[in-house]
Amino acid sequence: MVDPILPFDTYPMRPPGFVAALGPTVVVAPHPDDEALGCGGLLALLRQANVPVAAVLVSDGSMSHPNSALFSATARRAVREAEFRHALTLLGLDDDAPLLLGLPDGRVPSSVAEPRFAEAVAQLRAFLEKHAAATVLVPWRRDPHPDHRATSRLVQAALAEMPQPPRRLEYLVWAWERAAPEDLPTAQDDVQGFRVNIEAGLRQKGRAIAAHRSQVAPGVFTDDADGFLLSEAMLAHFAVPAEVYFEAVAP
Repeated sequence: MVDPILPFDTYPMRPPGFVAALGPTVVVAPHPDDEALGCGGLLALLRQANVPVAAVLVSDGSMSHPNSALFSATARRAVREAEFRHALTLLGLDDDAPLLLGLPDGRVPSSVAEPRFAEAVAQLRAFLEKHAAATVLVPWRRDPHPDHRATSRLVQAALAEMPQPPRRLEYLVWAWERAAPEDLPTAQDDVQGFRVNIEAGLRQKGRAIAAHRSQVAPGVFTDDADGFLLSEAMLAHFAVPAEVYFEAVAP
């Protein structure tokens, strides 16, 4: 497959002050590290502006190194949740407040026919209502990872049950590396893409990414040679002073 020409760097840039219009925000991360990679700069800017932010972790994160003998699945989950909480602290969030759904890493349910989908939707809705969310940050609906797409569907289902759903901004993670042409926005999606200047939050974002030590070389689960680590090429996409978002065009 020929790599698609990604349009993201051509999107209009919004200034850091854009965050003032977002109001209380909830970020929904499929895995520990997605919050830092996809929208860590925006989260830092929100907290710098004293805007309330809360976080949801969807999966248990245990499958990045499934062949580790030194770390059981339970131990891997504990390590990754601790990294998630630490990263939130570095971004200025309260590390005691996240909602941990604990859904199976690699098998996040994507429809009501699957176990735990309805339960997760109910938890998400309750969390959004508890925090009076005006904005929710969620992976791009076709970000090329099944858990990211499933997370988008969970949030979509939760918002559909709310009489006044929050504004929805969709962030990129794997689209930078794995997007096929059909994964990119089309006219049928009726969304607009834009970038946010996150220069004032870039240092915090970098520290938050580094806090996910199990996902960055040399790693933590070092007895699984086939385990996942973020490549230098992948990390380079998130070391720039801008983040890309999509938002549905208002009717």
